Amino acid sequence: MKEKRTLMLPGPTPLPQKARIAGANPMIGHREKEFDLLMEEVVEGLKYVFQTENDLLVLTCSGTGGLEASLSNTLSRGDKVLSLCTGAFGARYASIAQNYGLQVERLDFPWGEAVDVDKVKEKLEEDDEIKAILMTHNETSTGVVNNPKPIGELAKEYNTLLLIDAVSSLGGIELKTDQWGADVVVTSSQKALMTPPGLALVSVSPKALKAGESSDLPKFYWDFKRAKDRYDNKSQTPSTPAISVMYSLREVLKEIKEEGLENVFKRHKIVAKAIRRSMEAIGLELLVKDEIASKTVTAVRLPEEVSYQKLNKRLKERYNVYITGSKGELQGKVFRIGHLGNVSRSDILSTISAIELTLKDLGFDLELGSGLKAAQKVFYEEERR
Repeated sequence: MKEKRTLMLPGPTPLPQKARIAGANPMIGHREKEFDLLMEEVVEGLKYVFQTENDLLVLTCSGTGGLEASLSNTLSRGDKVLSLCTGAFGARYASIAQNYGLQVERLDFPWGEAVDVDKVKEKLEEDDEIKAILMTHNETSTGVVNNPKPIGELAKEYNTLLLIDAVSSLGGIELKTDQWGADVVVTSSQKALMTPPGLALVSVSPKALKAGESSDLPKFYWDFKRAKDRYDNKSQTPSTPAISVMYSLREVLKEIKEEGLENVFKRHKIVAKAIRRSMEAIGLELLVKDEIASKTVTAVRLPEEVSYQKLNKRLKERYNVYITGSKGELQGKVFRIGHLGNVSRSDILSTISAIELTLKDLGFDLELGSGLKAAQKVFYEEERR
């Protein structure tokens, strides 16, 4: 009998049972009243998770589509943007902007480090032509969290837009969209929102919508105005949406509301802490310091004697545990463990055990059970607080 698959990726993530069942609901027409009600429930639930009163748009695409839309709807050809790059996905946001004919000023930071707010301020001070700041909230390739709050303050001070890639963070890490001054926030369904792939969810501020009135970049499918007008008038989408995914998302949003955002964030913090302490106890080096560490994905340096290919292959074949590597300059040097959404403590413990056994088998010197003991200690102490 094949063992249960333990999906420890930064996305797609495991689905709660109610979400899986909901996705099998009978198909409905997307111009019917039934869909209008479904859409309204999804939008209201998303506003709670985004912590926003801004317009919330549902696009049928991946998170990348949402990122493209954030640019094409707010900027014009030749506009200058400041892209804050702390890893592969920050760099990718910059590449999307370049492909749209924008002038991209990249502010690069070492992989494994967070954005230096002082350097952002210096750049804005010396260049008054910057129209938008592009920021990755949670850099999935390194497991670094960047703090949007001070960047939002700078965006307000220097009258720029703040566009945030929150694909691997929203619903797992605190992001106060309105309070922190985010003009566009993009996430997708298959990460902390525990839903099948297929939807990009985008919050858009009045300031961003105003900027869109003079935007000359090409858009049709990505058009925020079309999406907003259709929702405002009919509670619908301009084009055919991913209805089955929306059924699942509605159930997940109900569960998040019942648990409460603070409890959701706390759960992610505890799980992240357990993973980090366990890897250290095994004798492995973490890529990122605790102060800037993601609560949804952890990057761990590979020991010299262990290749990622062998580690990954054996974890899948022997234990049905799925982790992932990294990209760019970290490729082959680290492995990443996703721990967001519907990942349980038992999933964490079984993953740690599988990693210990696999590393031992591949020749890494460790004491079996050391990582498990460290994680158990975290869970035990947190339960008694």
